[in-house]
Amino acid sequence: MARAGLDPAAVTTAAAGLADEIGLARLSMSVVAERLGVKSPSLYKHVDGLTDLTRRIAILAANELGDDLRDAMQGLAGRDAVEAAAQTVRRYVQRHPGRYEATVGIRPTGPDDPLAVALERTLASFAAALRGYGLDPADEVHALRLLRSVLHGFATIETSGGFQMRTDVDASFGWIIAFLDRGFRATTAAPSHGHDPDSMNR
Repeated sequence: MARAGLDPAAVTTAAAGLADEIGLARLSMSVVAERLGVKSPSLYKHVDGLTDLTRRIAILAANELGDDLRDAMQGLAGRDAVEAAAQTVRRYVQRHPGRYEATVGIRPTGPDDPLAVALERTLASFAAALRGYGLDPADEVHALRLLRSVLHGFATIETSGGFQMRTDVDASFGWIIAFLDRGFRATTAAPSHGHDPDSMNR
């Protein structure tokens, strides 16, 4: 029997749950329709197809992660903020690997695209975590890219079962956070920009 009250949000939520369960690559309109108890053509009244649905999942995931980061990082700065952000990303990817995958490589169509707004929230949280280090403005984007790359890489390798060595994965994650903290603090303490008038005397 067809499911009453179907709308784009309900279709997206169901599809996101399936993406987490079976993997984004195995998601299809027919699988989503089966989960919702409707025929595939019924879904096209609410979404424009699998590409549109995947984009909606990405927006949902980016907003969820943005909310989680905001809540976890409230009132924190420096290493505490970086650790909170790192643990939040890691937990989110563990819980929602499929919907997180939907955010990877997808591009907003413009600044007013809901996807752009959602992704900017997560970037703003990462930037806020780094702000406590007082980085040179010229280094801020590099630091932001480093933080994102490390967290994305670790979380996706972990969820795919890529860490096979016996060393405790939690211990490795803590080591990485400490390493990042030392690196950000060292960058603040030893700026690399500008001319050193004493450099010729060394």
